[in-house]
Amino acid sequence: MSSSGHSGATSHGGAQEASPYLELDRETWAALAKETRNPLTAEEIARLQGLGDSIDLREVEQVYLPLSRLLSLRVEAAGRLHREQEHFLGRDIPARTPFVIGLAGSVAVGKSTTARVLQQMLAHWPEHPNVALVTTDGFLYPNAELERRGLMQRKGFPESYDRRALLKFVVDIKSGKEEVEAPIYSHLVYDVLPDEKVTIKRPDIVIVEGLNVLQPARAREDGRTGLGLSDFFDFSVYVDAGTTCIQEWYVERFLRLRETAFRNPSSYFAKYASLTHEEAIAEGNRIWETINGPNLIENVLPTRSRATLVLRKDRDHSVRYVRLRKL
Repeated sequence: MSSSGHSGATSHGGAQEASPYLELDRETWAALAKETRNPLTAEEIARLQGLGDSIDLREVEQVYLPLSRLLSLRVEAAGRLHREQEHFLGRDIPARTPFVIGLAGSVAVGKSTTARVLQQMLAHWPEHPNVALVTTDGFLYPNAELERRGLMQRKGFPESYDRRALLKFVVDIKSGKEEVEAPIYSHLVYDVLPDEKVTIKRPDIVIVEGLNVLQPARAREDGRTGLGLSDFFDFSVYVDAGTTCIQEWYVERFLRLRETAFRNPSSYFAKYASLTHEEAIAEGNRIWETINGPNLIENVLPTRSRATLVLRKDRDHSVRYVRLRKL
């Protein structure tokens, strides 16, 4: 990593390797928003962080404030391009379609916290106050359907999602539909809630957060390539960390859930509440090594290079450096 944070090349044994990314260390990245006011209080930030994730006022100001400013600039630039294109086409200028941000990363890496913080920060910019957040969990097949297909042990893998419904949702958003509905998922019952929807009405920005949102389009049976979700993203973020760190965070979160949500009799995972500390550690590692770890290596991590921006976390959950794709 370049010590200045401004190099577009990576050094390997003194040689310079060209890269499509600009890599910025934390200090350089933080300085980009030193004149920008943080709209969130410490109390608001505490409410936004997920179980086991660690984020504070300093992290928000040094990492997420520059990111929200960059995203706001991108939204404004997209608006200008929209107006110029409509003028070029000789058409009356309609309202532009929402700016869509894809946010990907492993289970337990903290992408949900990142999504919630970005949603709140972006909504404070007066140019785009209506910011919607949708997680792809709602587009998982219901458990009964996963059981029918023999996919319960592959929940979270690409084939466990109703990809057609998810793609239609994003296409409807980018088509400018007045209202778009998305299904709701409950982590308590570990299933999609039947007949419950969230309605999104003409947002300025939509954040789509999930494991596989950067997956490339699949080839059809006739050999043609279909559309991928990321074809409709205006910007994408990948939350990254070392796989060993993520596994540790997953097990730590599993232990916390055993002391909290798993004790709720309505929880799908209530059976884990009676495990001893040692048994819970073993079970958390087993689940990681058989499901979440393989999914990360096979499906999630390979999409990292498709992101516009990568946030690389350190062992303490803090973002150590940022990679931004060059224009």
